[in-house]
Amino acid sequence: MIHVENLTKYYNDCCAVDQISFDINKGEIIGLLGPNGAGKTTIMRMLTCFLRPTSGNIHIKEFGIDSEPLQIKKLLGYLPESAPLYHDMLVFDYLDYVADIRKIPPKKKLVRIRNMADLCSLNDVMHKPIGELSKGYKQRVGLAYVMIDDPEILVLDEPTSGLDPNQIVEIRNIIKQIGKEKTIILSTHILSEAEATCDRVLIINAGKIVADGSTLSLMEKVSDNSFINLSLQNADRKSVEEKLGSLKQITGIAQISGNNKENNNDILKLKITCSSLSDCRADIYKQIKQTDWILLEMHQETKTLENLFRELTKEK
Repeated sequence: MIHVENLTKYYNDCCAVDQISFDINKGEIIGLLGPNGAGKTTIMRMLTCFLRPTSGNIHIKEFGIDSEPLQIKKLLGYLPESAPLYHDMLVFDYLDYVADIRKIPPKKKLVRIRNMADLCSLNDVMHKPIGELSKGYKQRVGLAYVMIDDPEILVLDEPTSGLDPNQIVEIRNIIKQIGKEKTIILSTHILSEAEATCDRVLIINAGKIVADGSTLSLMEKVSDNSFINLSLQNADRKSVEEKLGSLKQITGIAQISGNNKENNNDILKLKITCSSLSDCRADIYKQIKQTDWILLEMHQETKTLENLFRELTKEK
């Protein structure tokens, strides 16, 4: 549905987006992740025809950004990070005004406004001034605004920015509901948000795509190793290294805290590196069982999207 090829954008001598290419299928919820200044907002503004690329091509359905930008805009609903709301207007009047701008026929206009009020849970505030609403409600009004003419594609720039945890869950649920029928592109700094909401993520760093895939497939690439945290009593590091080092899958034993002296009662905390992604806790337990060490804790670290994000976007 969306085809981006060698997209590049310069601001004077600064390269904000550097020859990126990707495709988005109909019905996908795509998350753009990246640190500040990575190029996410620039990509969104080019997709929505607010910025012209320095080079490269964007095709949305059969339309090209250079030849038919107006047709592309008719397919899109774009919500920037600061929603363009008129704070002196009542919520109903604002949505009515937007519906007129989008040229929704009078017979359909009231139905669309009611549908948006139901979808975005705005019925209780339809006759309140927008300026008196909480940020969460303002964000809901913004979502209703971009949905009012039923666009095929939604582009949402940091839709949960500045919201409290309860408001984030509410907006997330709305996005997931909309995503059953629409193609959605959203940017976010909240990695848990991407994991919970998106079918696929593009991680952007310094204007380039450094990872592309489902959250599950990306997390599988976090590391070829697995890590196990151990807490032992009545053990010293040297003895642990000799005992556990006999296991072929263990490639490293790092001490986190505790003393190296033998026969002390301090808690020895270790991080065990296993060369395989398989769970080797059973083998470790069997080795410990043969000793007089007291096992206080053993757990395998869970791989997260945050691990991958930090690895791919850290400064080098």
